[in-house]
Amino acid sequence: MSDSTFDAPVWHNGKALRKGYTTGSCATAAAKVAALMVLRQHLIHQVSIVTPSGVTLCLNVVSPHIEGQQAIAAIRKDGGDDVDATHGMLIFARVTLNDSGEITLSGGEGVGTVTRKGIGLPLGSAAINRTPRHTIEAAVREAIGPTRGADITIFAPEGEERARKTYNSRLGILGGISIIGTTGIVTPMSEESWKRSLSLDLEIKRAAGLERVVLVPGNHGERFVREQMGIDEDVVVTMSNFVGYMIEEAVRLGFRQIVLVGHPGKLIKVAAGIFHTHSHIADARMETLVAHLALLGAPLELLTAVSDCDTTEAAMEHIETWGFQVLYSHLAERICLRVMQMLRFTKNPPACDAILFSFDNQVLGSNRPVEAIARELQC
Repeated sequence: MSDSTFDAPVWHNGKALRKGYTTGSCATAAAKVAALMVLRQHLIHQVSIVTPSGVTLCLNVVSPHIEGQQAIAAIRKDGGDDVDATHGMLIFARVTLNDSGEITLSGGEGVGTVTRKGIGLPLGSAAINRTPRHTIEAAVREAIGPTRGADITIFAPEGEERARKTYNSRLGILGGISIIGTTGIVTPMSEESWKRSLSLDLEIKRAAGLERVVLVPGNHGERFVREQMGIDEDVVVTMSNFVGYMIEEAVRLGFRQIVLVGHPGKLIKVAAGIFHTHSHIADARMETLVAHLALLGAPLELLTAVSDCDTTEAAMEHIETWGFQVLYSHLAERICLRVMQMLRFTKNPPACDAILFSFDNQVLGSNRPVEAIARELQC
């Protein structure tokens, strides 16, 4: 049994959600039990570890095998009710004991290789993050004692296929999954791990020397930047709903220019000072449209029609019918104003631009000419 802290559910929207454990915890447990099996020369079917967050996990061992001074064991990844691309896959460890006194750790099949700077790991090394590296080595050292040595290989036969469903290739991690986890525990509905993965992309681009970045909510924005602005995708970073967080991260990393590019359905919220754009946080899309249309002198009939709409797309049809497309450039200017207000206490804040586009990939409006913004991004 794992301890009660782990077994206690997380409540979200009235539902009890089960916690899980990270690939780092799986690798740590697999390496520990493999080392113990070599020492004891018998199979072990359950192992316990203490995660970096202090939670004790008791995990079932899969496919244990001993051959002389080498053993292999696997732990099945369980993301709890926060299922991701690695959920259910086996994370293996191969441990070979020796008399060197040193512990080496490497990645094998299905564990990605680092090909870009910016994620805190050496180029060419296995994508095993710092916290899991420490916990793996510490667990094996505890098992084998202070004088023996061990060669540890972490591998995941399904890793290359599973990695296609992750952000790894964008982060320059190729050929497999990452062994990650700062706490060792997966908390359902946690935004922190998601935000951190997005911010890593920013760190990599800054480490590569980029000073200007385009932030987009998702795939539509990436396509627009590529097809309509002719900009290299290397300057584009997905911000999802975390507009404020990603702007703050860009400031922290020292970017000189931030360009927000997206559909009005998302970015209009920023014009209202809403920097987390998921609908469960706040909406106010129609209210924002109505307010700014009124500032532009729109008639009551248009304001009422927009107010009654359920979607931004429906409202946009009314705006086009009445010929108030000037609204979009007005909103883009307002978005930039709101960003600068958010950064008003920041020394040397970056320049900010905003571009709104339609679902058919056409420019709706911008705070200044799109061509000028594109030229600067290509510098």
